[in-house]
This record gives sequence, C-alpha cells and structure tokens, in this order.
Amino acid sequence: MTYGNSTGTGTGALPALRTVRQRLDAALDATARAWLHTALNDAADRTAIAASWELRFAEAGRRTGDDHADAARLLLLHAARADTATLTALYNQGTAAERRAVLLALPHLVAGPDAVPLVEDALRANDTRLVAAAVGPYAATHLPAHPWRHAVLKCLFTGVPVDTVARLTDRARGDQQLARMLGDFADERTAAGRPVPDDLHRVLALTNGRADPHGKES
Repeated sequence: MTYGNSTGTGTGALPALRTVRQRLDAALDATARAWLHTALNDAADRTAIAASWELRFAEAGRRTGDDHADAARLLLLHAARADTATLTALYNQGTAAERRAVLLALPHLVAGPDAVPLVEDALRANDTRLVAAAVGPYAATHLPAHPWRHAVLKCLFTGVPVDTVARLTDRARGDQQLARMLGDFADERTAAGRPVPDDLHRVLALTNGRADPHGKES
C-alpha cells in the first residue's frame, strides 16, 4: 500500500489520513484490524507508557503484513503525535523498514526543516528503499538546493526512478548547477564505458525548461 510519495512531476499532495485508515482497514483481515485498533488507541492515550506504542510500531510488519506496515506505522505515529525527537529516536534504533516508515511520515508530522538530518542520513545509505523514501514531499519542501541536487544524482546512480523525486519539475526548472552536475555524471559514465541512464536526459531537459519527455509540462 503506497500513501506517501507523489511522483516527481506531480503536486506533492498527500492523501488524507482518513483515506489511509479506510484503505488499510479494507485491506486487513479481522485479526490485523483488531490489532491496529488497539495499537492506535494505545498510541493516542496520553497516559500510556510511550514504550507500549513504540513496540507496536516495531511489530507492525508482523501484525499487518509487510505490504501494509508503512501505512500502519504512519497512523501510529500520527495518533501518538510523534515529534521530531521521537521520530529521530525511532529512526536511529529502527530497522530499514521502520526507518522508511519514519521518512514517509515526515510530511504528515513535521512542519519545518527539523527532520532534514534524517533525510540526509537516508541519502547516504545504499538501500534504494530508503533513498526513494527520502526524496518524497518532505525533501521537496525542506531539503536545501545543494543536497537536493545530490539526492537527484543519488537516484540516478542507484537506479531509483526519478518519478520518485517529489516536485522534480518545479525544483529542476532552470537549475543550471544541476545541469552541470548531470553533464559531469554523464561524462564519467561514458568514459567508464557505462550506459547513461535515460532518466538523466529527462532531468537535463527539465533544467532547460523543456517539456517532460513523458508528456508532462515542465
């Protein structure tokens, strides 16, 4: 179940959490729905011990299935009103799947740039799932220009589709520094006898203000 990242040429709009809950409830069996209901109540209980819902955050994949764990974890984080410090702790101590869920939840939970270090950490990883989660709507809004350019190059280098980069068209338009970096990357690949990714030419066209080769206007 996908719910976080929009495509690179889209608006970056996020689905309402009510919609996420409805879709998740429809996808889960009765046992998993009961677990989710209890877990969300625990997370929303301001008198409960924090460790209780955090343990449920960790076990979400086992309880709901890997395909639905991201959505379940998002709802848990929102119900618990997780702040940046809590998100950082969960990220630092979490598995790759738990870290991905934290990254996907950032645009729902963090209004300012406080969680940018988590995005930057994920972009240093070689796990393409983390890289893809890191370049979503939160990064589109808060990641500064220079690290954002490197994030685009990271996607090209690791094979993460640039459609994963939220608001790619908006941020790439007229960015001549990005164009130079793309050119250097292409030259390095060519000199090494390696193919230049098709996505590179697509992003390069966007930096020059040309129409998206996939039929979307830049």
